[in-house]
Amino acid sequence: MHAAFFLLLGASLARFLIRHPGEPRTPWIIAFSAALALLYVLGPVLGGGPGGPGGTDGPGPSARRFTWLGAVVASWVVLVVLAPSFAWCAVPLFYTGLRTLPARASLVLVTLLTTLVVAAQLRLAEGFDPNLVLAPPAVAAIATAVFVHTQRQAARQRALIDDLIRTRRELAATERREGTLAERQRLSMEIHDTLAQGLSSQQMLLQAADRTWDSDAEAARRHVRTAADIAARGLAEARRFVHDLAPPQFDGGAGLEDALRALAATESTAVSVRFHVEGVSVPLPDRVRSALLRIAQGALANVTEHAAATTVALTLSYLGDQVVLDIADDGRGFDPGAASAPGGARGHGLPAMRARVRQLGGTLTIESVPGEGTVLSASVPLETP
Repeated sequence: MHAAFFLLLGASLARFLIRHPGEPRTPWIIAFSAALALLYVLGPVLGGGPGGPGGTDGPGPSARRFTWLGAVVASWVVLVVLAPSFAWCAVPLFYTGLRTLPARASLVLVTLLTTLVVAAQLRLAEGFDPNLVLAPPAVAAIATAVFVHTQRQAARQRALIDDLIRTRRELAATERREGTLAERQRLSMEIHDTLAQGLSSQQMLLQAADRTWDSDAEAARRHVRTAADIAARGLAEARRFVHDLAPPQFDGGAGLEDALRALAATESTAVSVRFHVEGVSVPLPDRVRSALLRIAQGALANVTEHAAATTVALTLSYLGDQVVLDIADDGRGFDPGAASAPGGARGHGLPAMRARVRQLGGTLTIESVPGEGTVLSASVPLETP
């Protein structure tokens, strides 16, 4: 629109100079043309708005913008009176007035400009021409309608953008809350499967050492040393929580099989644990390795504390599209239905295991009969759905 204004202004001045060279009014027309161009260019400085001449990016019309617009219109009126060919510069001025003034005032200005354009065209015509009376109002109506439609679209787009920004902020807040809850759940499971189970084992070992200290000092010392080893592992886990690192069993590039084999050797001090692998081993994602290791730790801790078992079979099976971890013991067993009922389970071990497997898209099954031992099986697909 700014380019159109200067193009029309230059064309009108060139037309006048070609058709009316050397007239006394020529210097005045050149001077007023230069003044009008300068005023239009200096619109932002003189109050036309930061968006260019006629811009209204501020909170509302101000006296400076009114003064600037009045000077531009007055200069154009003088030019039209001196040379009617400058009348068509009014089209860009329509938009300038519509952007600068309130709605009613801008319509009044458009009507005034249109009237001057009609009068100027009639002065140039040799006789009365209905087109000269009807065409300028039609152009003014079209220009006003286009501007109003554009402004309404812009307002709807701003409202839509505001809604999108607000929705995005609400979604981000929801994701932060969900992330916080998920992290709390993860930490609770990690603490239960590591620190809490370790402390429980230490308590049992120290109680056993206290009972046998007088009768069998060597056995008591073994219990104390085992408790000290468990305390060292618990310290490593606590430090991992602080640094948010992977399980220390995987340090140095160790795989799940090595970690489970080391776990079986450690737990063998309280119960005989046999570990073996079935199938061709494949690299596992870190999440799968950590989850299966935690499940094995929790299951062996439950066996030690509750099952009164003598032997445990720990089996890791690679079945092509999934990996399965089985923990079978010959302990006293229990009723899985009663343990899974509300208030039936003591502690958080089994729910934590189910949550870990469910997060990986797998399943956890428990087969047990009172007096006949327990088999816990965790199956995890190698490609999470």
